[in-house]
Amino acid sequence: MVKALVFDAYGTLFDVHSVRDECNRWFPDKGEAISQTWRDKQLNYFFLRQLTERYKPFDQVTKEALRYACKANEATLTSEAEDALMEAYRNLELFDEVEEVLSVLGDKRLVVFSNGSPTMIDPLIQRSNISGYIDEVLSADEVKQYKPVPAAYSYAQQALGLEKEDILFMSSNPWDITGASSYGFRTAWINRNGLPKEELDIQPEVEYDSLSGLLEWKNS
Repeated sequence: MVKALVFDAYGTLFDVHSVRDECNRWFPDKGEAISQTWRDKQLNYFFLRQLTERYKPFDQVTKEALRYACKANEATLTSEAEDALMEAYRNLELFDEVEEVLSVLGDKRLVVFSNGSPTMIDPLIQRSNISGYIDEVLSADEVKQYKPVPAAYSYAQQALGLEKEDILFMSSNPWDITGASSYGFRTAWINRNGLPKEELDIQPEVEYDSLSGLLEWKNS
């Protein structure tokens, strides 16, 4: 029986591209491009830092990715704009179904496990409508090891004090699902973008197009 439902945050609970409006406010007609480049480079940078053993907290990685995104899209980033856009990342919008699904699953142990540093992920959860449903917030910053490396998932398992098979981990990010599945967690891929399955020998246990699919786990 699943004892804890563990959610990734960025792209799974929260829409990382909801910053596009703030990007457009500072850089008219470039919001979509900057938002996309920002996210792509954010992922690229933390993967590179993990591989080269040059760990930095996620807020610094996110800021460096923003600076790159603005340069790549020929937008001049002032300190004022940078502060505003970083603050927007602490106020991302929830996907439409998230609050309702978590309210129904509230009898389960609900946990957020993110690469986000506490200075980013804690305010994001606290300011959202789901703060009352979340029992614990775990950050990979505690072990200075980004998902999808095994050490990150090991930290989460130890923090929860559960067996691997007692944990259902959810993410919209295929690399995160691959890492969690490889580690031994039960996994549900929230395939929001209708992507094809990865051509790897590691696959999620189940796949849904939104968190609404999790309702079938209510009594599992």
